[in-house]
Order: sequence, then structure tokens, then C-alpha cells
Amino acid sequence: MSTYHIPEIWENHRQMPGLNSDQAGSRFEQVLPRGNHPYQVYSLATPNGIKVAIMFEELKELGIDKIDYDLYRISIGQGQQFGSDFVSINPNSKIPAMLDLSGKEPIRVFESANILLYLAEKHQALLPLDPQKRTEVLNWLFWQTGAAPFLGGGFGHFFHYAPEKLEYPIDRFAMEAKRQLDLLDKELSHKAYIAGDEYTIADIAIWSWYGRLAQDKLWENAGHFL
Repeated sequence: MSTYHIPEIWENHRQMPGLNSDQAGSRFEQVLPRGNHPYQVYSLATPNGIKVAIMFEELKELGIDKIDYDLYRISIGQGQQFGSDFVSINPNSKIPAMLDLSGKEPIRVFESANILLYLAEKHQALLPLDPQKRTEVLNWLFWQTGAAPFLGGGFGHFFHYAPEKLEYPIDRFAMEAKRQLDLLDKELSHKAYIAGDEYTIADIAIWSWYGRLAQDKLWENAGHFL
């Protein structure tokens, strides 16, 4: 096993098309498609991406009016998230991103949890009005946003994507992933949903990562491994 010697100042040696860079902002001119529905969603079938599609379909199932949306694929492998039009919606160049065209002026919404919260508040659904219940939902919604990077960027990266499989980082992040799963097991052992008796945006956010992991649909053999 090679030893990495930490330099005095870090330099980026991995400038490859389609991958994240140490520079923010757009890399090329781009015109994204727009449909005729109130919501324009630019996404991909990643755990964060499917949250938004699930949310729209759940709202439709509840009979919510004016919830139609156009969904467009953003290929992050091809670097489409760095185009000028996408960056104007999400300057952080991450999917999903959304435009609400239902008002006089377009409203941009980015970060998957924020999109869930925005839609829940606007359409008065999947988020309790009672302050105590609402806060409990937000506790778990923001737990997911804080915990998932350890699962995805940590465990998922070293277990599935890293070109070299290294024991230390896999063990380190597998331990944390197991702890998170154990937490969810304990919480869900005594209630129907993560925030209580109601199905909410917190369940959508958590299932998109941890439910799919348990079904072995995130990374090949990851669910079995854990």
C-alpha cells in the first residue's frame, strides 16, 4: 500500500471533464428546456434526485391541484450541471434544481430537502401544521441532510466508486453507516413513520437513501455488505 505524503499546499491533479472541480460557476453556455407546466425540475435518478419526483407523485396522489411538472434529465456524468442555465438555477451545480413558474416571477429552488419543504409549505401537505409535530419532521429532514454525506460521499464512494479499495476508509464509513441504520431501526420500532404517526417529507427524504440501501438498490452488494 502506497503512503500519501501530504504536501504543504494542496493542488488539484484530477481535472477531468464531467467531474467536480475546485472552481465554482458555469463552464459553458447552455439553454435548458422548459415545458408548459408550473414546475420545471432538472434532476437525475440519484437518491437526492428521486426525492423530488416522489414528492410530486405523492402530492398528485393526495389530489393536490396545480402540481403538474416537467422533468428533465441532467447528466452529471457529462457535466451538464455546469452549464450556464443550470448554474443560474443552482449556483452550487448539484441536482436536483427546480423552477416554480406559477407566479409572476420564476422562483428558483435548490437543495433536495429545501425543494421538499418548499412544496410541502406551498401546498399544505406532508408537513404538519402543529408546531411540535412540524419541528419533529424538520428534525429528521435535516438529520438526513447531515447524515447522508457520510453514507454517500463517504461509504458509497470508497465502497463503490473509488479506483482502489482501501480497508481503512471502507471500515470507517461502514461503521457510521451501520450506526445510522441502527438509529433508524430503533426509531421505527415503536412508530409508524420517522416523525410519528403521519407520513411526511422526512420519510421521503430518508427512504430515498436508507430505504433503497436496505433494498440493495444504491450500490451493488452494499446493502448485503452492511
